[in-house]
Amino acid sequence: MHEHNQHEIVSILSPFILLLPFITGLIIYFLAIIISHKKQRPWPIYRTLYWMIGISFAMIAVVGPLAERSHVDFSAHMLTHLFLGMFAPLLMVLAAPMTLILRALSIQHAKLLTDWLKSRFIRFISDPAIASILNIGGLWLLYTTNLYAAMHESLIWNVIIHLHIFLAGYLFTLSMIYIEPTPHRKSYLYRSIMIVLALAGHGILAKYLYANPPVTVSIHEGEIGSIIMYYGGDLVDMMIMIILCWQWYKETRPRISAKVGDLHT
Repeated sequence: MHEHNQHEIVSILSPFILLLPFITGLIIYFLAIIISHKKQRPWPIYRTLYWMIGISFAMIAVVGPLAERSHVDFSAHMLTHLFLGMFAPLLMVLAAPMTLILRALSIQHAKLLTDWLKSRFIRFISDPAIASILNIGGLWLLYTTNLYAAMHESLIWNVIIHLHIFLAGYLFTLSMIYIEPTPHRKSYLYRSIMIVLALAGHGILAKYLYANPPVTVSIHEGEIGSIIMYYGGDLVDMMIMIILCWQWYKETRPRISAKVGDLHT
């Protein structure tokens, strides 16, 4: 009875707590758009759509039928993991929220925010290697320890783990593709190596869970959930890799053209 009550508390209160940051993010984004337009600096519609769809993915993962089912169904849980930790972060990074906020802020406040972005702390956590450890390493801890069971029994753990999945996914995506001005830039080669290693870590975990699901998960559910994790993760990582390679190509193309022109002269 006590365990049932714990599940009820988690399933009822957790969605309301987790919805708050995403609703807040949606409001702040639209307020920044309004301020930017007042300054005669229109914001691209496609970036707004990225933000809205990304927020929608995150909300679907924390509230509604899929979120409720994820408490008792491992395959549903994996879908929420993909929505919250991969699809939503990718779309929200493409929405360039920091650029929009810097446009909306006064010069003084924008400088304070820029100084913070240049800080050692941001430099540390935005390193692709650290971001990969926080993201993929966090998933290994979640699914190979008692944390998976704890997140369904404790409201605090449920909220912390969901927030970590989103923030680690967002930071990982942000560290791999530079959509906005980035003070601590890493080379394309370094980022490419890191994303390949992260992709391998994610894939190995999915294969491990196929044969060794969490204690509270049946073999059948573990197999379905791990397949969703494997192929869904590959899909999002492939999108990130395509963007990264396209950015690399665009940056090196002028140099290649210039060298060809020099040879002709």
